[in-house]
Amino acid sequence: MAKAFVIDIALCSGCYSCQVACKDEHCGNDWTPYAKPQPDTGQFWLKVDEKTQGTIPKVRVVYTPKLCGHCEKPGCLAACDHDAIYKREDGLVIIDPEKCVGCGKCMKACSYGVIYKNEDPKLCQKCTGCAHLLDNGYKEPRCTEVCPTGAFRFGEEEDLVDLIKGATVLFPETGFGPKVYYRNMPGQFIAGTVYDPVEEEIIEYARVMAVTGGKIINVLTDDFGDFWLNDLAVGSYDITITADGYEPKYFYGVRTDECVNLGEIGLDKKIGS
Repeated sequence: MAKAFVIDIALCSGCYSCQVACKDEHCGNDWTPYAKPQPDTGQFWLKVDEKTQGTIPKVRVVYTPKLCGHCEKPGCLAACDHDAIYKREDGLVIIDPEKCVGCGKCMKACSYGVIYKNEDPKLCQKCTGCAHLLDNGYKEPRCTEVCPTGAFRFGEEEDLVDLIKGATVLFPETGFGPKVYYRNMPGQFIAGTVYDPVEEEIIEYARVMAVTGGKIINVLTDDFGDFWLNDLAVGSYDITITADGYEPKYFYGVRTDECVNLGEIGLDKKIGS
C-alpha cells in the first residue's frame, strides 16, 4: 500500500506551520539512514508557495504547500547512477545519505524542484515523508500533524480515495505519478466593479457574461457592484456586461494567462432611461 498526501488549498490559511515543523524536525537532527540534518538555511523540504493574483482591489492570495511527490515512477530514482535513491514498500522515496555523492542528476530529473544539494556533506536531500517517525510508531509526518485547519492529510492512498476523487497533481504530463494530491486548486479569474459614472453609484445585479470556445459563463454583480468570474481556464474570453436601462459594455479577447482585474467599469445610461 502506498502512502499519499492530500492538500486542500481552500482550507490552507497560509500559517506556514507545516513548513516550520519540517525545519524543526530536520534541522540539527541526524536521522541516518533516512537523512542527514537539513541545513538551517537554503533548503525547504516542504515549502509553502505564496502567490498573489490580480491587482488591488481585486486580489487573491493562494498558498500551495510543495514537497516531494514520492512518485509512482520517480524520475530522480531513474536518474541516479549510484543506487542511492530507493522506493520503500509504503511508496516513500528516500535518498540514502550514505550512498549519495551529490552529483545532482536527481535534481535535474525532478520536475518539482524539491531536491536540494548540500555541499557539506556533499549530498542531495529532500522530504523523507518523516519515514524515521513512521518506522517508530508515529502515524503521520510532522507537516500534517501540525496543520491547524485540516488542510494537510496523510495516510494510505486507498483510505484517502474519497478526498483524492476530483483532486489534481502538479505536472501530470511528466507521467511520474506523484502521490501529493491537491483539492480545490483555483483557476484564473476575471473581476471588476460596475458603476454609474453620472450618479456615482455602483450597479447591483448587472449581468456579466464570458464566452470562450462556445462555453458561456454568467455571473451577477453583488451588493457592492463587484463581479468575479472564478476558476477559469487559461485562454481568451469575450466579456459582455449589461444592466437594465444601460448600454452594454464589451471587452474582447481578455487573456487569462494571469488573473485579470478589469477595474471600475462605467455603464452609460440608455437615452430616455
